[in-house]
Amino acid sequence: MLSKDVLPSVAALLALSALPATAELKYSNTTGGTVKLYGQFNPAYLSFDDGVASYGDLVDNEVSNSRAGLRVTQEVGSSVLAFDFLVALGFGQSSNFGQAGDPDFLDWRRTSIRKVDFSLKTKTAGKFSFGQGSMATDGVAQSDLSGTKVAMYNGLDTVAGKYQFRTAAGALSGIDIDDTFTGFDSSRRGRVRYDSPSLNNFTFSVAYGKDILSTNNDDIYADAAVRYKNEIGDVKIAGSLGFARRTRGGADRDDTFGSISALHSSGFNATLAAGSRKDDGSYGLVKIGYIGDWLSVGKTALAVDYYDGGDFVIDGSSSKSIGFGVVQKFDAANMETYLVVRSYEYTDTTASYQDASSVLFGSRWKF
Repeated sequence: MLSKDVLPSVAALLALSALPATAELKYSNTTGGTVKLYGQFNPAYLSFDDGVASYGDLVDNEVSNSRAGLRVTQEVGSSVLAFDFLVALGFGQSSNFGQAGDPDFLDWRRTSIRKVDFSLKTKTAGKFSFGQGSMATDGVAQSDLSGTKVAMYNGLDTVAGKYQFRTAAGALSGIDIDDTFTGFDSSRRGRVRYDSPSLNNFTFSVAYGKDILSTNNDDIYADAAVRYKNEIGDVKIAGSLGFARRTRGGADRDDTFGSISALHSSGFNATLAAGSRKDDGSYGLVKIGYIGDWLSVGKTALAVDYYDGGDFVIDGSSSKSIGFGVVQKFDAANMETYLVVRSYEYTDTTASYQDASSVLFGSRWKF
């Protein structure tokens, strides 16, 4: 039976399914210009069991957090000028909950700004971007056609990130999910970026930037990525590969990572992701899924994944996780509801640790 603490959260999530689809908040002029308001809400209930105690909280799902934005575009000949402003709403992120304490319900800060991005997309020369926005490798580890990425992807640290493993004796170890399960995916910076036109289904991207939203941060970021999209017969394919370098105090940290996903017209799909950080750990993830059209309200996506990482925290460590998820779409409400159950196992040579598990139940509504 659900506890009294869980019931209000479940009721709120289910109430979202009754929301009507929102008309597109978009204005268009007669010269090819548009102004569009957009965003999403993604509340979820996160339960975590560390082998000794269980915890539960209403969170904002950081895999795809709640946000709101404004996008302005204007055609200029065959090119398109654009300005994109996007900000996270600042609710307590799922990665920041743990045994040591929870974030405030509303924890907005300057780093919640996701985009202040100006771009020019040309017909033949590619796209040029400037401002706060995605680096070239942002999303490279997330090529995923399973229909479950809203709550189930290779960045396991975005859910339950601050929860610690307990030792065999039951003490908190100081080693948490964020330390031991990562996807090495990139993020957003103040940067300049270039994306090539599609060349035989390949696009190439490069970027250079700094963290302009954090104080006292002189890190320099540079990266490059290649992406591939195609449909061969009955199979859709999406893949990406990237290299990212962070320079701090004259020292470089190099990450190499990528992913590939294939979706058959029958609904069966498979996704692979992998990454490594020079001298500091690596991982691989495999996901098998199926997208069924069983309900009139929308498609149902099922998936199971396996994460295997090593050499995080200390050399010789092992991080393993198995997850099962289901995502149900509600097309009329422009919403999807999801449930993900996941186990975590961590081992190293210094101590013995208890296994842990989490359950994430939530809904994402887009407008």
